[in-house]
Amino acid sequence: MEAKTTSRKTKSVPGNGKTTAQNFKFIGTRILDDVFTDEVSLFKPQFEINYEVYLQRLWNSNPDIYELLKKNRNIEKARDALYNYLEKAERKVFEVDNDLHILEKSTVRESIRVFRSVIGPINEFRTQFSAVEALWKLARGKSKSLKHKISVGFILEFINLFRGVTGKSNIYLEDMQIKKGIPEFLKKEGREAAQTRMQILDEFGSNMQKYFKKYPSGLDEEVISWRKDNKQKILRHLEGGEEDWNNYKWHLRNVIKTLKPLSELIELTSDQKDAVDIAVKNKIAFGITPYYLSLMDTKLSIGYDHAIRAQVIPPKEYVDKMVEHNTDRDVSFDFMGEHDTSPIDLVTRRYPMISIVKPFNTCAQICVYCQRNWEIERVLDPNAMATLEKVDEALAWFDDHKSIGDILITGGDPLVMNDHQIERMLEVLAAKKQIYRIRLGTRTPVVMPMRITDQFVDMISRFHNPPSLEICIVTHFEHSYEITPEAMNAVQKLKKAGMNVYNQQVYTIENSRRFETVKLRKDLKAIGIDPYYTFNMKGKEETRRYMVPIARILQERKEEARLLPGLDRTDEPVFNVPKLGKNHLRAGQDHRLVMILPDGSRVYEFHPWEKNITPIPPYNYIDVPIYDYLEELASRGENIRDYRTIWFYY
Repeated sequence: MEAKTTSRKTKSVPGNGKTTAQNFKFIGTRILDDVFTDEVSLFKPQFEINYEVYLQRLWNSNPDIYELLKKNRNIEKARDALYNYLEKAERKVFEVDNDLHILEKSTVRESIRVFRSVIGPINEFRTQFSAVEALWKLARGKSKSLKHKISVGFILEFINLFRGVTGKSNIYLEDMQIKKGIPEFLKKEGREAAQTRMQILDEFGSNMQKYFKKYPSGLDEEVISWRKDNKQKILRHLEGGEEDWNNYKWHLRNVIKTLKPLSELIELTSDQKDAVDIAVKNKIAFGITPYYLSLMDTKLSIGYDHAIRAQVIPPKEYVDKMVEHNTDRDVSFDFMGEHDTSPIDLVTRRYPMISIVKPFNTCAQICVYCQRNWEIERVLDPNAMATLEKVDEALAWFDDHKSIGDILITGGDPLVMNDHQIERMLEVLAAKKQIYRIRLGTRTPVVMPMRITDQFVDMISRFHNPPSLEICIVTHFEHSYEITPEAMNAVQKLKKAGMNVYNQQVYTIENSRRFETVKLRKDLKAIGIDPYYTFNMKGKEETRRYMVPIARILQERKEEARLLPGLDRTDEPVFNVPKLGKNHLRAGQDHRLVMILPDGSRVYEFHPWEKNITPIPPYNYIDVPIYDYLEELASRGENIRDYRTIWFYY
């Protein structure tokens, strides 16, 4: 993307403002202009960040706060002054003659709530950082005494907070406050009102369709044609035929586990080659089914397959972290604390009426960001199947815990097991009267849809006996590009047998662009899959590059998914709290922003699902900085103006 420079003149800092960039301790190498202005661009790397300009924008965004910070010689007096200022700002919102739009007033109240939380001493104690102290020292020219380097991401967070508390968020209008008023269609009646309203709705719809064109699905005729060629190339390489391709066992026998065949079949970057080579040499789980490989673009220049490649071709930083912790990863990478929620081997439990059973400890291929990469040794590990004794002990455990009625059989991927092994587990579980639902968690409809054979469907449908017992499939499509005629046929077999299919999407950098996940929801519904959960990316250090700020998933749900019909947006955005369970991100009362760290990371306090039932301690989570995320989007050619409201999702 060609960079551009700014000619926008910056106002002087309130007060004498005699500061220079050299006086401050900052981190960063590139300039990303603040996203609430009309100038949004990623600047060329050779340009150093002008930190003085960013500070000027910070103080100009709220001169009153700047003066409060600057004139108070004591940090606690500055804190008290800020509390008083915020109280007055909130009271002003409720004044009769306040002419801000009611929606802007809502932003003011939310910004004030967050600001109060961030400057709270208890949150400083818990996070071991004081944002107000950093701001106070910057305002008073005492940056040399800062203990931490302050990033542009930190400054941008407070630029937006400073503006937000005065009703200048610019969410609705650029460079001016939005005032009280009634839209034209509400001033009219009858057909005239409807016609005016239609113009607005048509604009929303056409804008969404414009984005949809950026994200083709595997059902598009042109894509189907490409993939037929890919399939033939793979079959020639593996010396297989059409009958082999339709046999899932052939795919399992021919999973690609080394660099050589992969590099011969698709174009790879040098970094991708190095990462795969290091992974293989260090026995880090890596593998791709021939079918899933056929979904990849053979040339890097095409680029529609970024989400597909990113799931199975590990980045180098991931491989390096896995190598570093090869001997202790069962502790280092168990982010969800499953060691502490497993009452017996193969069983995980975090809720009253549901439990997880993991009989099979590998998959047909391994997702790089797999939650259980700490326990999966390799693709198709011959020792992955638990012993019959272990399985029986796990299943018998449910006889003593009769409140559990919903069982998720997962792993690994249980559908890599043979039909007989699956059938035996279903027979045992179906005989337990308290069990009313059995879910099979599997990626085979995505990575190997030919696994859903007629025989398999007939077998599991024998246990599907509503209302006594429901059998359903929970799968994991990440992108519309994964949805293919083969996947649709697999899903339709299950649907015609009366069983439901649900999707759990992990929200990552690879599917988080504007309307990218909306397109996936729409395409999933078209083939018979109900969106179920959208998981915020886990905070595992080895997969940090995949992470998306919580603010983005909230923005997506409000500004993009909301435009879809309700039947298309049946999923729930969630954060899976380690050891505790899922926190519904739309339930704002169940999480709060408590601090902004020097690198721009937000710290969230997540409340457990048991809130208002029993007192369980909350969990503090450090998010990925919004600034870093926007830089990554910009490097991929995104127009960052499209995301400018992200700062106001807390």
